[in-house]
Amino acid sequence: METKQEQFDREERESEISLGDLFYLVRFNWMWFAISLCVCCAAAYFYLLSAPEIYKRTATVMIKDDTKGSSFSESAVFQDLGMLNVKRSVDNEILVFQAEALMKNVVKRLKLDISYTRKEGLRTLELYTQSPIFVQFLDSEESEEISLKVTPLSDTEVLLSEFSVDGNSINALLNDTVDTPIGKIIASKTLNYNDESIERPITVTKSKMVEVVENFRTNLKVEAASKTATIINLSLEDQSIPRAEDLLNTIIQVYNEDAINDKNQIMVNTSGFIAERLLIIEKELGNVDEDIAAFKQQNQLTDIRSETGMYLQESSQYTKEQLNLLNQKEVAQYIRSYLTDPTHGEDLIPSAISDQNIAAQVSEYNETKLKRDRLIGNSTSRNPIVLDMNNSLNAIRQTIVRSVDNHIAGIEVQIRNVNERERQNTRRILAVPSQQKQVLTIERQQKIKEELYLYLLNKREENALTQSMTENNARVIDPATGSPRPIAPRKMIILLAAIVISLCLPAGVLYLKETMDTTVHNRKDVESGTSVPYLGDIPLKERDKKQPANSGNFLVTVREGGRDSISEAFRIIRTNINFMQTGKAAQVIQINSFNPGAGKTFTSTNLALSAALTKKKTILVDLDIRKRTLSSLLHEERNSPGITHYLSGKRNDPLALIRKNIFPDMDNLDVLLAGVIPPNPAELLLGEPLDKLIEQLRELYQYIIIDSPPTALVADARIIHRISDLNIFVIRAGLFDKRQLAELEKMYREVKFRNMAVILNAVNYKHAGYGYHYGYHYGYHYGSYGYGYGNHE
Repeated sequence: METKQEQFDREERESEISLGDLFYLVRFNWMWFAISLCVCCAAAYFYLLSAPEIYKRTATVMIKDDTKGSSFSESAVFQDLGMLNVKRSVDNEILVFQAEALMKNVVKRLKLDISYTRKEGLRTLELYTQSPIFVQFLDSEESEEISLKVTPLSDTEVLLSEFSVDGNSINALLNDTVDTPIGKIIASKTLNYNDESIERPITVTKSKMVEVVENFRTNLKVEAASKTATIINLSLEDQSIPRAEDLLNTIIQVYNEDAINDKNQIMVNTSGFIAERLLIIEKELGNVDEDIAAFKQQNQLTDIRSETGMYLQESSQYTKEQLNLLNQKEVAQYIRSYLTDPTHGEDLIPSAISDQNIAAQVSEYNETKLKRDRLIGNSTSRNPIVLDMNNSLNAIRQTIVRSVDNHIAGIEVQIRNVNERERQNTRRILAVPSQQKQVLTIERQQKIKEELYLYLLNKREENALTQSMTENNARVIDPATGSPRPIAPRKMIILLAAIVISLCLPAGVLYLKETMDTTVHNRKDVESGTSVPYLGDIPLKERDKKQPANSGNFLVTVREGGRDSISEAFRIIRTNINFMQTGKAAQVIQINSFNPGAGKTFTSTNLALSAALTKKKTILVDLDIRKRTLSSLLHEERNSPGITHYLSGKRNDPLALIRKNIFPDMDNLDVLLAGVIPPNPAELLLGEPLDKLIEQLRELYQYIIIDSPPTALVADARIIHRISDLNIFVIRAGLFDKRQLAELEKMYREVKFRNMAVILNAVNYKHAGYGYHYGYHYGYHYGSYGYGYGNHE
């Protein structure tokens, strides 16, 4: 019995594939590798011809980020004005560059939703600014997707065709409004229009704005140069170099414009507030001046200050203090009314109050509101962050209102104190004429208006100066630039991939084919699966298409003096049989097989011929009495006399049934045919007449070659083996399953057939490398009672 270790070693040897096997696999299938290489390289070549070339453009900007590095800039000089305290973060600005609203603005400005393409060979080229034709879609919407083909016919006429909506072609004049199935359009010439443009069609496509914006957002890469730097790299991959450069440069420009607009919103609101107040104060100041002039003219007053100089000097101090307090109160009251006015609920709060704490709160409110408005622009008002910022704005606004109320109350207390001291001083000058008192009152009002007017003028200049000094967020370090060579398709990588695929594809198919193939092909397969002695292999004989399958000429291969490979193979087998004779000569040789189609009859016939050529008496016995294959190939009739007549007792002299000279020029080879097919073949073979027949033949012949039935289907071969000295199992390459080798090994170890040996038949030396596969369809049918097999011998 085979031990587990021996079985494991044998299975491991079966699964091994040496480098030599792989070499032969490639060598004998080189044509498939060559075809695969040609096909893959051709596919790669046509792909490179048709694939659009992609170029990469990169721009570099530096963000003036106050949270990283120095905050020095043009506006740093005016930070004491308290209006430029907005902090910037590089991480936030990266997100701003990637915002949909920003990209949509760029697409609209550059009209990137309309593309112009032209077919050049197998490749479609993006023309962009190189297009000789410019098309305006007058009735189209942003969400509409339309296309047409424009073919210049002359300097004044074009052909409009292949509309995205069904319609006939239209001849149109340049710069003329044309009604088409896709709406009104205007086709006009560009600077690129020339004689070469004539009769060269251009495909014009207007895509959906949302899809175009999303496409460019996806292709745009925005990355920080490092974690500590404030430099941002913007890169874009596109078919058109000018389009990529324009998009990158424009997105930087639009980004700076939006940033400046955000910053100017506070100053614009403050400027409007100051202008409004200046108009009011200027009108009031004019009225006061007119009152003073009219009063002095009416009362014929001159300079009376010398009369009350001593008292007025003291009163002037109180008046100045009172004017300052009233001015502050006036501004505070206006801010208070501005905050409580519902019409200004969504506006920015003017930062015109003198109190530093309130001014800081107003600045915080305005900064928070601008951030909220920016978030609403990029999301919705239901955003949790927006809602949270709304709550913060309401809280800050209420705090400012309370602070202004407290400020007004403090000013009123100060005013009361100043008024009280002024009344004391006024009592000292009661003697001054009433006209003088009225003049002082009017002049006091005049001074209040003048102070307020000068204050607002000063603030207006400060606001204008601040607005003029507003700087860009991003400083362009390198504008959009890049290599003139395309980054895709990568020709060498694609060609290398094509070569690798061309090699891997047939190799994978062949490997899969060989992995799924479980049949025996060569001597290595046999010896790795069983320890039965190996006599040799027989090359595959190509059948002449002019000969029928049952031709006896095809059966006979070995001839005297033959130098073909099959004759040499049978000589080697004949020699190896002599080496297997241990003591008793192998006189009776039984040719067996597991399945039909293995080539028993072919092997037994040519082995008998080879033995006869050595001048030794040889007889070929057809004991396949169920199928009588040998007899059929030798064109013997079914009712012709044969061995079955002797076994059944119809003939007493078996030697009289021996046929001579069936094979020309083979005097030493006789044949004993099967005869009539009996109804009880197994019983006939078990009988004593067969033993007597073999004993007689042993005395007359040196070699007795027996062609027996397959062992796997009927019991005849096991019955016959009692009379044989050597049992040769024929295995057909490409037909015998490797899994049956274990069964053959078991028969050998259990000595179910004495003196067993193996011959491998139909070996294709043209494909002798590892894994060559043959597929055969075979059947086994015995005449009218179901045990015959086909003529695949």
